[in-house]
Amino acid sequence: MLLRKIITAGLLSLALLFSLSLTGIASAAQVVVGYAAPSLDGGQKQIFDGFRVPAEAKGWKVLSVTSGGDAQKQLNDINDFITQGVDAIVAVPDDSAGICVAVQAAKEVGIPFYTIDRSAIGCQVEMTVLADNYLGGNQSGEAMVAHLIKKYGAPKGTVLEITGNLAQNVAQLRGAGFDDIINQYPDIQLIIKEGRWDAAKGVEIVRDVLSAQPVDGIYMHSDCVYSESTVQTLKELDQYAPRGEEGHIFIAAIDGCAGNLNLIRQGATDQASGQPIPDFGSMVVEYIEKKLNGEAIEPGQVVQEGALWSPAQLKMTDVGYQLFLSTTDISIDNVENPGLWGNQ
Repeated sequence: MLLRKIITAGLLSLALLFSLSLTGIASAAQVVVGYAAPSLDGGQKQIFDGFRVPAEAKGWKVLSVTSGGDAQKQLNDINDFITQGVDAIVAVPDDSAGICVAVQAAKEVGIPFYTIDRSAIGCQVEMTVLADNYLGGNQSGEAMVAHLIKKYGAPKGTVLEITGNLAQNVAQLRGAGFDDIINQYPDIQLIIKEGRWDAAKGVEIVRDVLSAQPVDGIYMHSDCVYSESTVQTLKELDQYAPRGEEGHIFIAAIDGCAGNLNLIRQGATDQASGQPIPDFGSMVVEYIEKKLNGEAIEPGQVVQEGALWSPAQLKMTDVGYQLFLSTTDISIDNVENPGLWGNQ
């Protein structure tokens, strides 16, 4: 009888342990995150993979949707995530102000909302992780001014700026950072044209402007989008000259995509403010996990050993916590740095 009781107790204990084990597995599987982005190509794919890989390593399920740049479709997609009852939502906003409709809807049912690469305008999210786009614009502006001084002996000349989608916070900051440098010099004429992250539109802008007047420099809000097509267009217009030769048009940009790093090596372009794109996603995963575990988030310095952006500052702002990761000023002097995401 005693032996039977011991065996029975042992079996019950094993069953309990097995049940708890299954519960733990189920809990991990129950972490479902909805990820909404304009696309999953180019730099956006790098951002997504930076999120997806560590999330899936934790046993999370990642549901991804793309909007093709259609802000209303993105809102509809996020509403579907809310209906499904996901545990968290991550978005790369198509419209920084318009995304607030989705943020409020998620907040009403208790789903934490994060933005990545671009911040919201007019509402608070749990957190945004993005590059310091204003700093990136500053870096490109300072490089442009240095070129003009070298060329003319003074900060003067004509510069074309091809923007992203100006409804988005990221384009606004990239523009402001650059413009605030250039506008310090009244003898620099700045021509600003909205490209809306569209390579074909960028080509049209370059053709129209350079057919009407010469320029000394071009600043692009994204080298991932515009750099290769811009260089090709300059060649077609017979206005291309490599770095160091007469007639060279100085080209600066933000992002640091592999294609533009190769153009810098070739002397076709000159400067990039490189984003730490793969780290956007991994940092969001870290903070979602803290939220799900009930851990408090405190503003302050964030350090990651070996990261070019480290240290960074986590700040509470009117749109929620924001973690700005510094951009790296890239030129021919440091284009081979293996830490640049375009070299990875």
